[in-house]
Amino acid sequence: MLHMTTTDSYSATLKFLAPSSRTPVYRASQGGAEARLDLEGEYAEHPVAIANGRLGDRPTLEREGFSLVRHASAVTDFYDDLAVERIYAKEVEALVKKVTGAQRTVCFDHTRRAATAQTRGARGAREPSAVVHNDYTDKSGPQRVRDIMKGEADELLSRRFAIVNVWRPISHPAVTSMLALCAADSAKPGDLIPTPRIAKDRIGELMLAHYDSQQRWVTFPAMDLDEALLLKTYDSATDGRARFAIHTAFDNPHAPAEAKPRESIESRIFAFFSD
Repeated sequence: MLHMTTTDSYSATLKFLAPSSRTPVYRASQGGAEARLDLEGEYAEHPVAIANGRLGDRPTLEREGFSLVRHASAVTDFYDDLAVERIYAKEVEALVKKVTGAQRTVCFDHTRRAATAQTRGARGAREPSAVVHNDYTDKSGPQRVRDIMKGEADELLSRRFAIVNVWRPISHPAVTSMLALCAADSAKPGDLIPTPRIAKDRIGELMLAHYDSQQRWVTFPAMDLDEALLLKTYDSATDGRARFAIHTAFDNPHAPAEAKPRESIESRIFAFFSD
């Protein structure tokens, strides 16, 4: 039996974009055994204290930019593409619609990640993204709607919309490699740097981040298979609610030796609102 240890806070060293960096570039891997983080620019590692988000007041999607929820899935094999597309996509659309109150939700992407090269090679998964980042910017968020929604885009972009990631462990609880998330109200806008994201089929844009001692970091240790983490990676609203949730993978220093390496899936969902 796996004896999982959780604590009030975790100490970890996170990778940030250095303030002195030349123009950075993020190259997305295609997955597989050789998948690795591929960056241009200058980076700095900083030790941070990461609070246990299971304790105290629970973070919310609108305030901190992320939220942990109970969410069981009917999918038993998340490496089954057909099951993910036919079953899981509808499940996460319904989840995001319920949590956000959106009028319409559209799941448009799934990414599997694995902590070991062996599993990445066998499953075609990508590596955990071990640099502080946010998936979208004020440019790439709306552009993704245009890319996916085509002729509907102009009408949809005339109202508020958000992009919400749904992240969960697959196969076993996430103990070894966990997610660190920065509370949105503690991240200074000037520390979020738009950065080209180069993939095989397109060039997009994400945000890397500078370190600031006022940033508040949170994790949800030992996430189980019936839990899901929602994080807001874009919101067109500028009324004070959370718009971005910078985050990164980090190695859990308290993971027991017998813990299985992390495997996870993250899905990206448009949330379109009536207002």
